[in-house]
Amino acid sequence: MNTFSLTISSPDGNLFKGDAVKISVRGIEGDLAVMAGHIPFITAVRKCECRIELPDGDERKGVTEGGILNVSDKEVILLSDCFEWNK
Repeated sequence: MNTFSLTISSPDGNLFKGDAVKISVRGIEGDLAVMAGHIPFITAVRKCECRIELPDGDERKGVTEGGILNVSDKEVILLSDCFEWNK
């Protein structure tokens, strides 16, 4: 599967930096998922569960209180007001 570089940052610093297959969040217009090769865009993110599919098939889940998702040709960045990994 194709991967992309993903960074999740909050005021506490970088919480994730690495390759991902897919990230799913809730944008201002509804749920969305980003995979490698996605068209560049920026959107506000609502409070939601964030799901990250990793190249090894594992999935990590966390909760964001909201923020900004920036998708570019080179990387995807989720800037979160507050982010906490599910246990």
